[in-house]
Amino acid sequence: MSDTYLAEESPSRPKARQGDLTQGPILRTLILFSIPTMLSNVLQTLGQTINTIWVGQLLGEGALAATVNANLVMFLVFSTVFGFGMAATVKVGHGLGAGNVDDARRSFGTGTGFCVGAATLGAALGWVLADPLLRILATPETIHDQAMAYLRVIFVGMPISTLQMMISMGLRGAGDAKSPFYAVIVITVLTIVLNPLLILGLGPFPQLGIAGSALANVLANIGGLLLLVFWVYWRDLPLRLKGREFRYLIPQGEYLSYVLAKGVPMGAQTLLNSASGVIMLGFVNREGMLTTAAYGAVMQVWSYVQMPAFAVSMAVSAMVAQNAGAAQHERAGRITRAGVGTTVVITVTMALLLLAFDTPLLSLFLGSGSDAVPIANRIQLIAIWSWVLNGVMMTLMGTMRAYGAVIGPLIIMAVALYPGRLGFYHFTYGALGADALWLAFVFGSTLALLMTIVVYTRGNWRKAFGEPVSMPAAAE
Repeated sequence: MSDTYLAEESPSRPKARQGDLTQGPILRTLILFSIPTMLSNVLQTLGQTINTIWVGQLLGEGALAATVNANLVMFLVFSTVFGFGMAATVKVGHGLGAGNVDDARRSFGTGTGFCVGAATLGAALGWVLADPLLRILATPETIHDQAMAYLRVIFVGMPISTLQMMISMGLRGAGDAKSPFYAVIVITVLTIVLNPLLILGLGPFPQLGIAGSALANVLANIGGLLLLVFWVYWRDLPLRLKGREFRYLIPQGEYLSYVLAKGVPMGAQTLLNSASGVIMLGFVNREGMLTTAAYGAVMQVWSYVQMPAFAVSMAVSAMVAQNAGAAQHERAGRITRAGVGTTVVITVTMALLLLAFDTPLLSLFLGSGSDAVPIANRIQLIAIWSWVLNGVMMTLMGTMRAYGAVIGPLIIMAVALYPGRLGFYHFTYGALGADALWLAFVFGSTLALLMTIVVYTRGNWRKAFGEPVSMPAAAE
């Protein structure tokens, strides 16, 4: 494929090819790009749920608790790697948007080489430090050995998982959301099928117990990775590396500087959000078992509410990155407007539907007639609107991230989650009781959105591209 893969939207430019996000109808492109990303998230969540059932049913609650402890460690590790991957993806979009495929390949190579190298080092350290890590988490002795067996296998497969993730993210930055979706289908199916085979040792497979569940995840990621590599080279996609281009996998100066400078704040934002969630869960636990059960059921429902907004945010970020690279800043603004409008319509519709059918939905998790259902109903009624606000905020932040602005969003999240959400709970709990918890979600989200709007409209986050900022009005 020629290095003139992308071109500006003008009569002098060649007809747009697949993956070019700088031309064509904005709203249609946004929706078609978002759907595979959203379905990928749904499949991953469904796969995790089914795997949890396999472990719980075949090995018991002790093994299930062990995977929870081990997965917490891995989530913290991958949050950091994800930040670096997002930074590389943005840089890829800038290169393709400017019509410079070689620059995009250098960005992709540097990001991939750095992240896989870091993952390999992390895997080696993780194998050695698995025991002290679990002890820091106060993992109960009854499940310690199982958790360590599971964690060590996951650490061994970490470089493979990271490479698969980097290729998927790079493809999305290049305007291809379908290929990563196909890989997720393969990964999900393989994980579901291999789990019982390796846990129980059915047929020719060895009986590995909880380590078999971890190995199933590793093998599934290998399957997804092989599919992606085959697809990239078979279709000769823009990010494929050949011959001397494999040197791009050795991190290079300016590209590595960008990945580090932008990746650290992005990863820190994910960690801040996760830590706040852990703290809030601690407050919920103080309200008793029924409230905790109700909150757990609501969180299961909310995980699906977040998916469309997250997918739209990812689509907006990829589209804006390419248009920023092509210096099409007015079109980037229209993409943001379309993203905001789409997010509002989808999240409001989902919120209303979930409120209309919340009792039967929540009863699926809590059981019909459970005393926790009315508590869950109240949590839904009060707090579900925070996801509408979060969706708009994520869209605006997706645009800022595409322009390389990461410090502002990090500060916003830190203020909204800690002095905001946790502070609201602290100062109002005496008067509001448990309702302070649910209102804290709305307060924190409102504060985050207001600060995001201020930064978006008045900040200088487009300074590197020399363009003024305008607030999105309505979707086109």
